[in-house]
Amino acid sequence: MTASAGTRGRHLLKEPASPASDDAGTPPGRIVVADRVVAGLAAQVASEQPDAGAPAGRLLGLAVPGSALLGNRDPNLDDRPKVSATVNGAVATVEVTMSVRWPASVRRVTEQVRSAIRERVGELAGLDVVEVRIQVTDFAAPAPADARRVR
Repeated sequence: MTASAGTRGRHLLKEPASPASDDAGTPPGRIVVADRVVAGLAAQVASEQPDAGAPAGRLLGLAVPGSALLGNRDPNLDDRPKVSATVNGAVATVEVTMSVRWPASVRRVTEQVRSAIRERVGELAGLDVVEVRIQVTDFAAPAPADARRVR
């Protein structure tokens, strides 16, 4: 860049470069949050609710109580619920499959999970969670504090 006679002594600014895009075609300065990241966040948030947990095992696509005998898992309040998410721009929808601690109110627990997911995913990922669909597959009975096996 050269200075003309009228600009002598002034600092010259470079012309702004035209915005380039990366290999994926995303313009610089734009953040894209992947579906699986939102699903992971939502699963963690849901698992932090004391009465929500992992869903019952499934056999041929159906929740089958007692399917642990066939190698599937029983509902477990210590594990994370199954979650999938779809992100479209700044909007996300989340689907949760979970169990609820017996005898907690399904309505109260699902409202808590839904509210927590909307708030925390919005806060952490900067997305507007417009819908949280929840399917409760089973009740999970808490293990007794002193579980003795009778023979």
